[in-house]
Amino acid sequence: MSQINKLKILNDPIYGFITLPNTLLYDLIQHPYFQRLRRISQMGMSYLVYPGAHHTRFHHALGCMHIMQKAIEVLRFKGVSISKDEENALFIAILLHDIGHGPFSHAMEHSIVENVNHESISLLFMEKLNEEFDGKLALAIQIFKGDYNRKFMLQLISSQLDMDRMDYLKRDSFYTGVAEGNINSDRLIQMMNVVDDVLVIEEKGIYSVEKFLMARRLMYWQAYLHKTSLVAELILTKVLKRAKELTQKGIILPCSKPLLFFMQNKVELNDFDGIVLNEFSQLDDYDIISALKNWQHNDDFILSSLSKMIINRDLLKVKLSSEKFPIEEIQQLFDRFSKENAISQQDAHYFIFKGKIKNQAYSKEAEPIRILKKDKTIEDVVEASDQLNLKALSKSVIKYYICFPKQLLEK
Repeated sequence: MSQINKLKILNDPIYGFITLPNTLLYDLIQHPYFQRLRRISQMGMSYLVYPGAHHTRFHHALGCMHIMQKAIEVLRFKGVSISKDEENALFIAILLHDIGHGPFSHAMEHSIVENVNHESISLLFMEKLNEEFDGKLALAIQIFKGDYNRKFMLQLISSQLDMDRMDYLKRDSFYTGVAEGNINSDRLIQMMNVVDDVLVIEEKGIYSVEKFLMARRLMYWQAYLHKTSLVAELILTKVLKRAKELTQKGIILPCSKPLLFFMQNKVELNDFDGIVLNEFSQLDDYDIISALKNWQHNDDFILSSLSKMIINRDLLKVKLSSEKFPIEEIQQLFDRFSKENAISQQDAHYFIFKGKIKNQAYSKEAEPIRILKKDKTIEDVVEASDQLNLKALSKSVIKYYICFPKQLLEK
């Protein structure tokens, strides 16, 4: 019987050829939990703004694993000891770091499940896979949770300069065409080192770090927090909230079995047993799009109107401001819309809503990006940099938004 060659080479538009370092990683990638990521978009509804942004979490996870290989290579070359088991655990942890993402990424965290973040679900998937793979993921889970005694390993997976951010900035910039997000990940990785088990960037790499932080800030304004993708994601959250409300009143809506499960049940983190996790593992973007196509013809005015908005890309109007919107202005919109459509003020909340967005490229409260200076001292990048704009990048900028139907603007 012929053996499957598990040491595959994959072609990636960002890095060229990506190699799978061992058979365990091949088996993890082949697992249905991981294959689901092919059907989860990396940038949610952003393709409504940037038509090229159809890349998936699957692309991203493989890219992260590839640059983790490069980082380990560089650190070993500089004398940092990383055992074979630690290397493998780092590959597994970064490969699976996003495995818990729901359809259209972040929209699900507040609608299908009740305030359960994707990191918690990723950990549940890892623990389930660890059972299936006879404990081979134990060290990866330890590193992912931050319980391992070598701090720099967690920093490679989750920090202000980790493999995750390095890949998604470069990849999202490529697929959206937003050139400002492109970073030099090769240079950043070459400048990495470890001092006292903490990740540092050598001083000559400081300009690459500055560019990385600037790229992150610009990508947030131009892509992740772009007002059109923001409103599309908010409408999607409202659609699912309405669908859940109707389902729990006993109205059966046409949708897939796993989506129906989450419509019928209130699911919090404590409810995630094997059955719930299995249902979640069946959910992807296709369930949502298929449901929206059905629901646009529903008798419920709210559900059908909101579903049509996404299917036809005829979205709500969004206004952004650095000041909060006056309550009277919002109330006028409510009064007019509920009167014109003969719906209650409560139901009008599905079409008129406000909130705020925050952009902070670098946080001084979080684990800092450390610069190793030539005299062997270590400084926070903000202090080490001669660029005044890094201080500005560490301040959070808040913008307020209001969303409302376009017809209220026309009169």
